[in-house]
Amino acid sequence: MERIIVNNVSKKFQIGFKKNQGALARFISVFSGREPKRELWALQNISFQAKAGEIIGIIGSNASGKSTLLRVIGGIYEKDGGTIRINGKIISLISLNVGLKEKLTMKDNIYLCCSLFGLGQREIKEGFSSIVEFAELEDFINTKIYQFSEGMKARLVFSIAIHCNPEIFLLDEFFEMGDEIFKEKWQNKIKELVKSGITVLMVSHDLNLFKKYCPKIIWLDGGKILMEGDSKEVIKEYLKAFGGK
Repeated sequence: MERIIVNNVSKKFQIGFKKNQGALARFISVFSGREPKRELWALQNISFQAKAGEIIGIIGSNASGKSTLLRVIGGIYEKDGGTIRINGKIISLISLNVGLKEKLTMKDNIYLCCSLFGLGQREIKEGFSSIVEFAELEDFINTKIYQFSEGMKARLVFSIAIHCNPEIFLLDEFFEMGDEIFKEKWQNKIKELVKSGITVLMVSHDLNLFKKYCPKIIWLDGGKILMEGDSKEVIKEYLKAFGGK
């Protein structure tokens, strides 16, 4: 079963830029607060499919379109062309602080985030202890989030997400957060979820992580798919392109 079907998807941004201007144009630009704009195509005619129980890595240099692609699939950005069909509940872990409120306690944040992810009060209450236990934060239930370290926030957000019945996970460099022991814990949990039929799209600069967990990789360059297929082959070509072995 295809969980995600992306067909000829494109995304552009309007960005400001400097160009050769006459004195009058520069004067107007400074005092009007306006500057020339140009279109930047972050994604161009992207097409691929992701099946249930599949984990796909997305690689590319900075500004290649990786994060933009996840944001378009997750509905954070509007696409400017093409179609996306989603079959399943998406949970996006694209920002560490997604849904977290710094001045609320961990308990209040769990109830708030789980509600945002579609759980009812009874489901949240039943799963509360499991969320706290997996995050290993039993001693901080009534602690406010602004007192948490970045690693603690990562553990909390991930634990909330896996308890909210996802069918599709979008992960943007999320595995690179937190301590090494917990990284292994949530990597193993992702493997378990994939075996149960969850689909994962994962952006990372950690090629060893992709070698270990992703049978398939999409290589983006300049907003286009440069290569797609077996992870070993794609990584081999990717390293060659950047002078690696």
